[in-house]
Amino acid sequence: MLDRSVPEPTVPEPTPPEPTPPERAPDLRWRPRRRPNRPGVLMDVFPRESGPAPVVRQPVIVWDDATGSAAAGRGSAEWRSIVSLPCGRLGPVTLPFPEPTDPAPSRAEVFLRYLDYFRSCLVDRVESMADHDLRTSRLPSGWTPVELLKHVTYDERRWLEWGFQGRDVGDPWGDGRDRWYVAPDETVADLLAALRAQAARTREIVESNDLAAIGQPGVRWGGADPASLERIMFHLLQEYARHVGHLDIVAELAGGSTGE
Repeated sequence: MLDRSVPEPTVPEPTPPEPTPPERAPDLRWRPRRRPNRPGVLMDVFPRESGPAPVVRQPVIVWDDATGSAAAGRGSAEWRSIVSLPCGRLGPVTLPFPEPTDPAPSRAEVFLRYLDYFRSCLVDRVESMADHDLRTSRLPSGWTPVELLKHVTYDERRWLEWGFQGRDVGDPWGDGRDRWYVAPDETVADLLAALRAQAARTREIVESNDLAAIGQPGVRWGGADPASLERIMFHLLQEYARHVGHLDIVAELAGGSTGE
């Protein structure tokens, strides 16, 4: 005799939930970015992608060139040459790295953006260190961070104003001929202000001249033919990149901020 009873429906075994990773505070850091089709440099605070915590968004901070301060809202049309925002435990902010895919209106602007970036890295390291560490050498060569800060300022002045423009800049070797030198009464604030002023002059020179333009004859060239503006900018970029690397090591030894 056939069994015509309806079989009991089978219920699948419940899948045990995946273990939830333990909660941990997001690893916050400043990561600058630019909003597409909007001027200004925007700073977002959010965790590293590698961390398990969900993305935490904070209000967008915009560096406003017109006021020289950080605020929520829109930025100005210009890139700021030097950015150093005291942000509590998050530390200062460095300009975003000028990616090769970022649009630029000219080759001159590409040079200027890289120079602005390296300059902002240097300021970031300096402002992350205590005054004692800025005036103390940690290396056998004997240089100090404030001496390096003064050196790069004079480096721009020597190559662009004294060399390329042929201008009288007083003592073009004011940072020291045999070794770098900073007088005891020169403050970090004054040295940073001098770098900012030099940055503005550098941008003005580069924006008002063709990269193929040749520098004025003078003693700067040591008897050689004057260099083009493009070659000078290449030289300044390698100087800054090398010195920021030097300063990264010293800042790390002193407990300050470093690059990647």
